[in-house]
Amino acid sequence: MAIYAVDSNFFIQAHRDYYPLDVAIGFWNRVKELAHSGMMISIDKVKGELYKNKDELTDWCQGNLAEDFFTAWSSALPEYQRACEWASSRSDHYLRKAIDNFLDHSRADAFLVAFTLADKDNRVLVTQEVSNPHCKNQIKIPEPCKHFGVTYINTVDMFRQLGIRF
Repeated sequence: MAIYAVDSNFFIQAHRDYYPLDVAIGFWNRVKELAHSGMMISIDKVKGELYKNKDELTDWCQGNLAEDFFTAWSSALPEYQRACEWASSRSDHYLRKAIDNFLDHSRADAFLVAFTLADKDNRVLVTQEVSNPHCKNQIKIPEPCKHFGVTYINTVDMFRQLGIRF
């Protein structure tokens, strides 16, 4: 069975747009269950993105996710180097700012792609980003995933694969 590695936008967009914490309690209970079962994980860089705002979502994550939910990305250092080399090699397509943003150490995208790539037969990256190969001002997560053969899906598709309804 796959392990789902979630992007920060999994949490942020759910909380802000679709499943507010005070309304969609069933959604958040399922997220908690998946996190505690080990079927859903993320990386420390995503934790940094989620916790920087110190808001209601931060409080929920701190109170409901398992201590080991956010895994160190450093186990995927060779894959991170590959992701960086790929992004840097795409200067004929992407604007310099897009490459710099993707490679920015404070942003999780490159690290999350690398983490999923490190065990791509067992991990699926969950992101709300949508492929846009013609985009030049941002490297969307699906583009390096496609290049490296990393499976990526959105939140709804993850729940469909798991057979979860609420």
